[in-house]
Amino acid sequence: MKQLWHTLRALPTLLRVGFADAVAYRAEFLVWVLAYSMPIIMMALWTQVAREAPVGRWGEHDFQAYFLGTLVVRLVTGAWVVWEMNMEVRQGTLQNRLLRPIHPLLTYLTENIAALPMRYVIATPIVIGGVLWLGGSTFSGDWVQLALIPITVFGAFLLNFLAMASIGTLALYWESSTAVFDLWLGLYTVFSGYVMPLELFPAWLRVWVDRLPFRAMLAYPVENALGMLTREEALHELLVQWGWVVVLAVLTNLLWRGGMKRFGAFGG
Repeated sequence: MKQLWHTLRALPTLLRVGFADAVAYRAEFLVWVLAYSMPIIMMALWTQVAREAPVGRWGEHDFQAYFLGTLVVRLVTGAWVVWEMNMEVRQGTLQNRLLRPIHPLLTYLTENIAALPMRYVIATPIVIGGVLWLGGSTFSGDWVQLALIPITVFGAFLLNFLAMASIGTLALYWESSTAVFDLWLGLYTVFSGYVMPLELFPAWLRVWVDRLPFRAMLAYPVENALGMLTREEALHELLVQWGWVVVLAVLTNLLWRGGMKRFGAFGG
């Protein structure tokens, strides 16, 4: 109970510090955000393909709306904790977080959440421009699905953060876990809907892809917002998404507890 009280008291300060860091390093932050250019490239590619003939039910407008959605969702759900954790474990500065009266994983989370306003500043003009370009009818007409948009986007953010945090925690066992994250990022790029709609995968592969967490991290929030799912499908996918949040949260906690028993500072 005492630790919970310390945590609640510290949260506003942690959020302010995290936001100040995001503003202070706004140039680096902007470069990092602009690195998410893949959806623009894939939009141009798939739109050209659909211009010759529709791909299944996907026409030019569908691809444009979908990849614009993936760009926005990716912008507002990314995290960087895996690199931060690896650096702090190698340099031994993780000990500074351990001395604080709140859980280190929570400090990482608040720092990443604090950067969200900067992300929204960049994403909002893209959304407005997309609506003006493609029309308001691009979004779902179901009020339930519209209400789910912030919940699904925040769920995708938590999944990205927790996946990175669990992989970052592996640095407590090995000298570096960035190679593991590179593998994870490769799988995410292919199976999240980042480079092509998951609906276009072969049926035999789609069965397995839908069982992975990557869909809940990107394709699901986009498809829900654009009305590509029925209300029942959207609600079912929401349960799946937050089920993965619980699974990754438990996994991250277990890896952290085991890693703390092995922790030894490297370098400084």
